[in-house]
Amino acid sequence: MLSLPDMPTEKALIGGEWVAARSTLTVEAPSYGVSIGQIARCGAGEVDAAVAAASGALPGWLTWTARARGQWLLDFAQEIERNEEQLSALECADTGKPMSQARGDIKACARYFRFYAGAADKLHGETIPFESGFSVVTLREPFGVCAQIIPWNYPAQIFGRCVAASLAAGNTVVVKPAEDACLSVLRLAELAMDCGLPAGVLNVIPGLGREAGAALASHPRIDHLSFTGSPETGTLVTQGAARHHVPVTLELGGKSPQIVFADADGDAAPEAVVRGIVQNAGQTCSAGSRLLIDDTVADQFLERLSKRFLALRCDAGEANADCGPLINARQKSVLESRLRAALSSGVKVLAKGSLADTAPAGGHFVEPQVLVDIPEGHELLREELFGPVLVVQRFRSEDEALALANETDFGLCAGVWTTDGGRQWRLARQLQCGQVFINNYGAGGGIELPFGGVGRSGHGREKGFEGLRSFTRIKTVAVRHG
Repeated sequence: MLSLPDMPTEKALIGGEWVAARSTLTVEAPSYGVSIGQIARCGAGEVDAAVAAASGALPGWLTWTARARGQWLLDFAQEIERNEEQLSALECADTGKPMSQARGDIKACARYFRFYAGAADKLHGETIPFESGFSVVTLREPFGVCAQIIPWNYPAQIFGRCVAASLAAGNTVVVKPAEDACLSVLRLAELAMDCGLPAGVLNVIPGLGREAGAALASHPRIDHLSFTGSPETGTLVTQGAARHHVPVTLELGGKSPQIVFADADGDAAPEAVVRGIVQNAGQTCSAGSRLLIDDTVADQFLERLSKRFLALRCDAGEANADCGPLINARQKSVLESRLRAALSSGVKVLAKGSLADTAPAGGHFVEPQVLVDIPEGHELLREELFGPVLVVQRFRSEDEALALANETDFGLCAGVWTTDGGRQWRLARQLQCGQVFINNYGAGGGIELPFGGVGRSGHGREKGFEGLRSFTRIKTVAVRHG
């Protein structure tokens, strides 16, 4: 039975006021396939107003010292924690993810604000040795108005990592959350205003990507743009920003390998492989969607993995099962179509989870599954599926494993499972990706750890101090005094 918390407003946050758009969009619960509310459908007019509000608020926000900004971020982190239950319920209903994962996302959101609260007054420039008679320093300054287009798979988390870092650096912000899931973001914005954030420093404009998102990406008065989403949309966003030479940080898709050698931990590795693809129903850019397994232990490893997958159950988010639904009917249809095409080409399903008896009939569920016997060069090995589907390849040598791992245009993450210290570092240096995890996968989210990719996975870095610095630009000051 679907049980909903109090819904956030159906309006947009612009200049400290909640403003009604000319129309609304329906919000659907993916676990049930039913409507649970409405959000504002903002367009170019609302985007203009939000950017103007952020620009107008910037001079006042810049008078806040770094320590004062940090104190507000800390206060807001505590406010998020006080409202954890409601925020978790919204995240669960809106995305369909298991409640335990939704709670983890809200905790992570609070941690982002707490982390950047402590980091706000630690943005330092440098002193540069130069010619006699000169003193040269660099200053780190905020960009100004930062636009952030965030996705539906981790709305609260990505709100935290983008907004917290941007505000800590001294920017004002315009957020365009995803139309498929933004209830937690709207509630977070309500809490931010209740917590005393000055009007216009944070603005939130829900709406369609092709309307509000496109207008924001191409707006002439934004100074920096962050986008998390698909490579295809990332291209459009970059093209829009390029009209006004706006710098862009892109966090896009992935086809990340988990590479398991014969000397891997036989208990830890299978569990990590399962978690890496089942979390959020595989709708994670950093999902470990490829298993590369040493041929000498492949049969044994896959037998163990099969038992785990056969035991997996899909259910509504509040049931807190192993796997929730995909975000909408369109995503489900696309994934199922690709799977049918794969099976017709000779790909086989090694093991597959199932729907729980209590799973709602209208939910957008796709059972977690392991695919084997995949032809060389097949799209399953190269393209992101964005669902709970693990594809398997075997290798016979370290060199072959490395070649297979790098045989994709994506480069976000990789996991390496081996006790051989030399091999750990050889692969860490040669894998073409932004993060390498040795004998683990994901490092528990690690908000302190710089995150981003190469190739079709995007460019720029978020999270940690690199994420904070990414919301600043460097100014060089050369003083001649001799």
